[in-house]
Amino acid sequence: MDSDLQDRLTLLATADGSTTFFSDVFGEAFHSIHGAKQEAEAKFVLPARIRAKAERKGCVNIIDVCYGLGYNSAAAIACIDELGSGKPQLQIVALENNWQVPKAAIASGLLDIWPQTLVQHLKVLAETKGVKTANLNLSLLIGDARQTMQDLPKTWADAIFLDPFSPPRCPQLWTMEFISLLASCLKPDGYLVTYSCAAAVRSAMLAAGLEISSSSPVGRKAPGTVAAFSNNDLPPLTEAEKEILQTRAAIPYRDPHLSDPAAAIIQRRQLEQNLSGLESTSAWKRRQRA
Repeated sequence: MDSDLQDRLTLLATADGSTTFFSDVFGEAFHSIHGAKQEAEAKFVLPARIRAKAERKGCVNIIDVCYGLGYNSAAAIACIDELGSGKPQLQIVALENNWQVPKAAIASGLLDIWPQTLVQHLKVLAETKGVKTANLNLSLLIGDARQTMQDLPKTWADAIFLDPFSPPRCPQLWTMEFISLLASCLKPDGYLVTYSCAAAVRSAMLAAGLEISSSSPVGRKAPGTVAAFSNNDLPPLTEAEKEILQTRAAIPYRDPHLSDPAAAIIQRRQLEQNLSGLESTSAWKRRQRA
């Protein structure tokens, strides 16, 4: 993935008292300004049913795509730790393109909002790329997630956290091909969860054979998305959410060889949108207001 590994990271306080980074390269913060810790818990750990899976199974496997500061993995570990003695094994494979980000998060003390033992595990992970204890197995894979994902076992993950920068900023990790790759690593009863509700992302999930639902909004109107192979326990989409999937907004990003730069992926989608006979999103929005 095209990325400047010398990205300047600026500290940014969020509304719940936790702190995140702002990336100069991507022009976005790593988390919602409404609360970085809150987002990790409410947009990833809760909708992925991590606690319920932990209570039911002897081992929970998570793929954390775009590990970043480590908040999503930290929230998952904390959730399991709350179960106390007899807690199940937790295995997390974290993917991150820029090794300086987790290192900087540790150096800046951003993870100190979590219990000290947990912070120490993530400190070791950021330094050595691996942690193994009696109940915890953490691996950090550095590199383009489009490549590192291909080395992971199929039908392995109970949950996949998909947390890149937004689709317009980082389209490489929101394409049909990449989401299909994620789906291939998901267990039949697993959940793929993300903060994004973009129609292009949701249509890619549907194309990968997943059913979709909305997770609760966190500090803003827009919900996140929960995807699974079976929608038995997922609330249905609203009529408006279904309708926007029939507009040009739902034309997905495509990256046939999982290697194109962001500009090429965006240009390919724009061309497809321009040639599409689907209703424009602006026209659909006007109808909604009428």
